[in-house]
Amino acid sequence: MKMDDKVWFAEQFELHRPRLRAVAYRMLGTLTDADDALQEAWIRTTRSDAGAIESIDGWLVTLVGRVCIDMLRTRRSRREQFTGSWLPEPVVSTDETVDPEQASLLADSVGLALLVVLESLEPAERLAFVLHDMFGVPFDEIAPIVDRTPVAARQLASRARRRLRGTATVPDADLRTQRRVVDAFLAASRAGDFEALLALLDPDVVFRVDTGSRTWLAPALLTGAADVAAHAATHGPRFATLCQPALVNGAAGIIARTRSGVVAVVGMTVISDRIAEIDLVLDAAKLSSLTIR
Repeated sequence: MKMDDKVWFAEQFELHRPRLRAVAYRMLGTLTDADDALQEAWIRTTRSDAGAIESIDGWLVTLVGRVCIDMLRTRRSRREQFTGSWLPEPVVSTDETVDPEQASLLADSVGLALLVVLESLEPAERLAFVLHDMFGVPFDEIAPIVDRTPVAARQLASRARRRLRGTATVPDADLRTQRRVVDAFLAASRAGDFEALLALLDPDVVFRVDTGSRTWLAPALLTGAADVAAHAATHGPRFATLCQPALVNGAAGIIARTRSGVVAVVGMTVISDRIAEIDLVLDAAKLSSLTIR
């Protein structure tokens, strides 16, 4: 590679880094993996010819997409050994604002609930949906990445949309409404008030727990308002004393702190004034890499 090409690639990569990191976060669900994907993508630019690139923006996005799908396929084979729930790495702020870097990561309502559903897709479906529906990449550019025709790539994205349809992934737009509901849930948990908790939960609420490599006596997955309310009423009086409000992936949520630092992040999906999903991240590896603003 000529020195001029290397300088040009470096300038373009830095210019597009926020967008590329946002692509990788949606594809991989953790910022650690997203940064690894960008590092690998940068290495691949050193083997490329700048003169053959018509649109650097699209070229870099598809390059990162290729890296991500390779990582997803490798991770999927390893994940077969995983027990319990797996949750994405949260983006957390204790302020009621999202800084520009977080905003680029969280555009299009990329909450924990959406990332959980994306994780259920096949790697090729996830890539087709993320690149086309979230970043506007044409199917004729997606097709070579997934070894399909453009028509087949379009079908992958359509299949992903059908999987996403009807799932509780988009919270109420009004952050104040979300915060009111989450604060009420926290107060009811502290009081161990089963009836108050029941009133705040959607009848089909889903409660997921990601402990990483740690063992956990409680179930990794609970469904239904009665079971979730009973769990919160039992464990809430002790756990909720450690909690404070936070923004979790741009939505109202909770973090729990001890003197040693953050020990839990709770993502909430509030829909129609009820909590539809609760995602409790206890994985020490994900929590240790948090940068909380």
